[in-house]
Amino acid sequence: MSIALKQVFNKDKTFRPKRKFEPGTQRFKLHKRAQASLNSGVDLKAAVQLPSGEDQNDWVAVHVVDFFNRINLIYGTICEFCTERTCPVMSGGPKYEYWWQDDLKYKKPTALPAPQYMNLLMDWIEVQINNEDIFPTSVERDDNQDVSLKTTH
Repeated sequence: MSIALKQVFNKDKTFRPKRKFEPGTQRFKLHKRAQASLNSGVDLKAAVQLPSGEDQNDWVAVHVVDFFNRINLIYGTICEFCTERTCPVMSGGPKYEYWWQDDLKYKKPTALPAPQYMNLLMDWIEVQINNEDIFPTSVERDDNQDVSLKTTH
């Protein structure tokens, strides 16, 4: 495994978002509902439909974080086989090559080895997920004294 990947996939650091769904919150309940529907063989179109009475932003946030976590698991299983030597290009097959641009270090689209591209991508996504301006939340108590996450609009 490359040095960069060893630094990323060590026991002290992971790609998983720092913020998880707290048990007892509305987003935790939505997360469990989404997991149950996806694991039950239900039609995917029906599984991702907004449940009646739920906030659309909360529902989308739950799915974004779940998708990110699933991609982390998949990537974690293959990253040791994709090194800068074995995967010198980030591609989507022979016809598509992905270049990185972030307006910080890479101001212009730049070809990178796949592991480096993936590290930058996963770090960028994690920052977005943990950005309160994009996924704003505050913990409030409802009438039943349950802790619930309310999205501020």
